[in-house]
Amino acid sequence: MIVVMKPTATTAQIEEVFKHAADIGVQTHPIYGQQHTVVALVGDLTHVTREEFNKMDGVQKTVRIQEPYKLAGRTSHPHDTTVAIADGRVEFGGQEIVVMAGPCSVESRDQIIETAIAVKEAGASILRGGAFKPRSSPYTFQGLGEEGLRYLAEAREQTGLPIITEVMSVEEIPLVAEYADILQIGARNNQNYSLLKAVGKQSKPVFLKRGTSGSIQELLMGA
Repeated sequence: MIVVMKPTATTAQIEEVFKHAADIGVQTHPIYGQQHTVVALVGDLTHVTREEFNKMDGVQKTVRIQEPYKLAGRTSHPHDTTVAIADGRVEFGGQEIVVMAGPCSVESRDQIIETAIAVKEAGASILRGGAFKPRSSPYTFQGLGEEGLRYLAEAREQTGLPIITEVMSVEEIPLVAEYADILQIGARNNQNYSLLKAVGKQSKPVFLKRGTSGSIQELLMGA
């Protein structure tokens, strides 16, 4: 369910909606738009009625959401989402197409710096490269780990390109977030729910790849 506030709703009235939701054991996710504030209600809503929110001051209407992907759908978030990184120099969801380019894996310092220079000259906005690599065989190259992250950071310093790299486990999140501008969840981890929950709690943007044979609904639910 979402609670759509009137354009004239005050901060105090919005806070009252938060308070009432907390009193009945429901979580709130506010979405602040240009015209309206929308409060998404998440949790067990079987005992919650639309009327109890509709009668509150500042509330324009309530809408029950039928889609399972409640927070990722247009119903609860009708406005376009934009995500800016690198002090606003790169923006996703804006007017320009963002191109990310780079090697599958970071293999050496020279390799990633030379690639970063070529990526920038080609017009891309973000440098990608894997410091941790999920491989089917334990005998193949698994990535340079933190050493690779340091090389990526050095490439960023030399070119000004923000970097994106994959995080593969909950334990790696703080380390990868220390270096990367964007954290990537690879296709193999699209249904690693512990990792998805943990990465959603940190502040860096997350790039979520669709899992192998995964449906659009599964991708949206992961988001």
